[in-house]
Amino acid sequence: MIDIDLTFKDLPAWAAYVTALFVFLGSSLALIGSIGLLRLKSFYERVHAPTLGATLGTGFILVASMLCFSVLRGRLSVHEILIAVFLTTTTPVAMMLLVRAALYRDRVENNREVPESNKYKGVVSGQQNRPD
Repeated sequence: MIDIDLTFKDLPAWAAYVTALFVFLGSSLALIGSIGLLRLKSFYERVHAPTLGATLGTGFILVASMLCFSVLRGRLSVHEILIAVFLTTTTPVAMMLLVRAALYRDRVENNREVPESNKYKGVVSGQQNRPD
């Protein structure tokens, strides 16, 4: 049920300040992640900053939302927990899949900027790593 009479005038000052702090921290982390996307050079460096910025930044904003609406309604607001679970599950998985696809593509194309690993040496070219 939607609370139509819910106004932010009823929010106590302490809750407003703490909510504002969490929103500021969350938006700052999201901004830092966006700046990292622009400033870092390679794909492998660029993919890390926005993922952390999106996950941590949104986490702080969700905590601010939980605090604000829990205080206004007088009961615990847990809708944001579902958003947090979905976000913290899907964002790192999507980043990992993107990095693995790019890593495979770059190794097949023999790109020099690819991080080297002995574990996969020879696997891409069709050779098998066999102990002598």
